[in-house]
Amino acid sequence: MAKPMRTFIAVELSESLESQLTTLQQTLSRSIPGVKWVSRDNLHVTLLFLGDVDPRDTVMICRTVQRVGSELAPFTLTVEGLGCFPNLRRPRVLWAGLTTGAETLQRLHAEIEPAMLDLRGYRREDRPYTPHVTLGRIDGEHDSEVIQNAISAKSTWHGGTCTINEILVMSSELTREGPIYTPIGRAPLTGTPTDD
Repeated sequence: MAKPMRTFIAVELSESLESQLTTLQQTLSRSIPGVKWVSRDNLHVTLLFLGDVDPRDTVMICRTVQRVGSELAPFTLTVEGLGCFPNLRRPRVLWAGLTTGAETLQRLHAEIEPAMLDLRGYRREDRPYTPHVTLGRIDGEHDSEVIQNAISAKSTWHGGTCTINEILVMSSELTREGPIYTPIGRAPLTGTPTDD
């Protein structure tokens, strides 16, 4: 049997947004020490984390994503606001929020996930899907007040917008230097725009 492949489905951000997010990370790093920041090349919005899947299943995954992509037109995504998971009292993940386009991402998640439920290795999340861009991970104990103050100081932060033209199926190889993400499938958004 082939080695399982750590896999997720995502959308990429524009270079301009990546630049804005990297600048934000640098600003936050001055007031929040000890965060493992996501590298610029790895900034994205996860639609669905599939976990370790059999490489033979990637064909079905890519076909599902292509079918969904063919029914959706390109859409605008706005990145703004900051927050933490699970909450500000016990922060573990720092994230940038999404406004315009977040409902479309939730719809994509809802359309793709049912087809993935039979995959070995996939486990549905207990919490509802919340579209976001992970900025960094917090290990160990941190002063939650320091993090709250840093986030409050950037409460009106606006990163900008970009157009999402495709959905990606990605592999993730974990290394000492951090994860390496590689596209294994692309699904252009080729649906007809609607007026809603």
